[in-house]
Parts: sequence; structure tokens; C-alpha cells
Amino acid sequence: MKFLPKRAGVLALTMAGLLVQPPGGGTVMAAGPSIAPAPPPEVAAIPVSMLVDLNSGQILTERRPDVPFLPASVTKVMTAYVAFEEIAAGRLHFDQRFSVPEDTSKEWWAKGTSMYLTPQDRPTVAELLHGIMTNSANDACVVLARGAAGSVDNWTAKMNAAARRLGMSRSHYHTPNGWMDDGLTYVTARDLVRLSDAMTMNYPRFYRAFSGQKHYFWRDVAMRSHDPTVGVVPGADGIKTGYTREAGYNFLGSAERNGRRLVMVLAGTPTFRERDAAARTLLEWGFSAWSARPLFDKGATIATARVQGGSAYAVPMVADRDVIATLPAGTSPQIGLTVRYKGPVKAPIAKGQRIGTLEIRVGNLPPGHVPLRAGRDVAVAGPVDRLRNGFMNLLQ
Repeated sequence: MKFLPKRAGVLALTMAGLLVQPPGGGTVMAAGPSIAPAPPPEVAAIPVSMLVDLNSGQILTERRPDVPFLPASVTKVMTAYVAFEEIAAGRLHFDQRFSVPEDTSKEWWAKGTSMYLTPQDRPTVAELLHGIMTNSANDACVVLARGAAGSVDNWTAKMNAAARRLGMSRSHYHTPNGWMDDGLTYVTARDLVRLSDAMTMNYPRFYRAFSGQKHYFWRDVAMRSHDPTVGVVPGADGIKTGYTREAGYNFLGSAERNGRRLVMVLAGTPTFRERDAAARTLLEWGFSAWSARPLFDKGATIATARVQGGSAYAVPMVADRDVIATLPAGTSPQIGLTVRYKGPVKAPIAKGQRIGTLEIRVGNLPPGHVPLRAGRDVAVAGPVDRLRNGFMNLLQ
């Protein structure tokens, strides 16, 4: 391994073209061209599909990943994600109660799936999130949006701001619940994978609390999830189904097994039976037809990035997950790794800040990309730090 200049301001740690030593010894032997396993036939008729291994960033199968589609109730995943952001920032609290405006209750009473909220109710944020993620309650989304942001428009502005931060460049939100809006709300499969990655990696505790629950009781209303994988596919833990006549049957699903997390998108499916069968077989295929080669533990230093104007000359680059290479089962192709970042990285740097990317190449399959983050804080340099850094630069 060595640092190689790629172009001005960019460095890469490269192992491409070398044999990788896996943990525990042994050699990953070079092989002929890698052939990706054929996805299960149940997926063939679905207009939009995608399956990604988040631990390697590798796309295991995809069809029309960048074509916008109507998400229907899958929209609610972004509403939950924004709520998680607000809670983490201290601007919203799980035990905070919101009133139910009379016009909201009247408009959304039994309109699609509902918590049947009335002006006499004062649900907590946690109760609304359970209604949103388990029951897919449309009225709960509107009550949360108006209570937390003052209006639905203010809340959808937060949703779109979050989408921009996550790089969801081909998605737009106009409603908090995905109710039909003449196509003003749309997403892509690739963008939903980015959202799922952020939700499961940034807020794992919140995700486990509100995703993958089969039942939730609100007053005397028994609410149940339509998730076709939870309790059926080992490791499945959500995330959200969606349906309208215009959108068809959609599903954003995820499962974690033996340290691997897969995320799946299915959209535009004609019937729920086809969607449900495809969801189950696709997740199982992702675990059985592909195997994992461990590369780095979560938090391990993968490379170091040079720092400009900081109290330290360099900062470790780490992953926020266990990192693997995803291989077609029963094969041992060559693995190439490349770390890329635009540097030097300007101080101050916050621990956890994204500063680079690890590219993983398995044979001749499309590469995967895993985000790399700063392993520590780096403050702006003081006078002594600047002298030391200047001296270190002379030695380069």
C-alpha cells in the first residue's frame, strides 16, 4: 500500500491490482472475470428494483435505479428521518405532546390508513412515530408536521433540506405522508438507499424502536404493519410499504444478518402478492447467493488524510460500520481497494464528519463505495501547531 497522487488536491490509498490479506491470514486468490449471480425470477416483472449491501456499498442488482417514481407511503420514511434529526438536535422530544387541529382531524379522518385522531387527543411524538412507521397513519404525519414545524409546508421544506444533505438529488417531497399530489412527490431507488443508509447508520437506536414493529395499539385502535418480510425473513427489520392506485405497490426493506445489512427497493409492482414474494426472495438471495469477505472493523483506521490549518497534521479516516467485500458465493476474485479524498482537509474537523470514500472492487463487478469519516476532532491550529506543521511540510 502507498499514497499515490491522483490529481491536484486529491490523494488515494490504493490496493488495486494487489492481492488482499484477509483478517486471520490467507490470501484472496485472483480468479477469472466475476459473474454476478442472476437475481430471482420473482423480481423480473417489477418496474424498479434495487438491492445494495451497505457494508460494502456494492449494488447486487438494480433496474431503473435513477428513474423517479411515486413513493406513496414510503414518503413517511423521510418524515420519520427528519423527526429523528430534530430529536437528536434537541428541537423535538419523544414525550412532547401535540394537539390535533379540528381541520386536520376532519380532513384526514379515515383518509387512507389512519390513527383516527380527534381534537380531544394529545398524542406524543413517540406515539405519532409508531402510528407513522407501523400503521402508516396519514393523519399522524400531518399532526407531527404541523406540531413540530408550524405547518406542512415548513415540514416538507425540512424534508427536502434533509434530502439535499443526503445527496438525494433526484427526489422531492411535497407531502409528509405520500398522499396523491399530482406527482409533486417523487423519489428514486438510489436516493431511497441513501436515506435508508442514513437512517440505519446515523440513528440505529431510533430505527430499531420504530421500524420493524408488527403491531402497535393506540387507545382501542389495533394497528398492524403490512411489511412482508418482518417475522418471515430472518434479520428483516423494516422499513416501509406504500400503495396508491397511481404508484402501485412499493417497498423499502432492510435486513441485517451476520453483520451484513442489505437494503432493497421495489416500486410499481402491480399487486401486493407480487411485491411481497419478490421482497422475500430478493432478501434471501442477497444473503445466500453472495458472501462476505471481512476487510475492516467499525471504527478501525483505514487511512489518514492530511489536514490544512489544523492542530494536527493528519486525521484518521474510519468507517461507521464493519466493512466487507461482497463476493458471489463460492468464488474468490481479486479485491481492489482505493481510498479517495479531496485534501488536505481544512480544519476545523468534527469527529464523524465525512471526509472521504473507500472504493471496493471485486473482480470486474461494479465497485462499491463506503463513506469514510474523521476518527477524531481537529481544531484550528494555534501558533505552535502552525510552526510544527510548516516543519512537517518541509520534510515532505
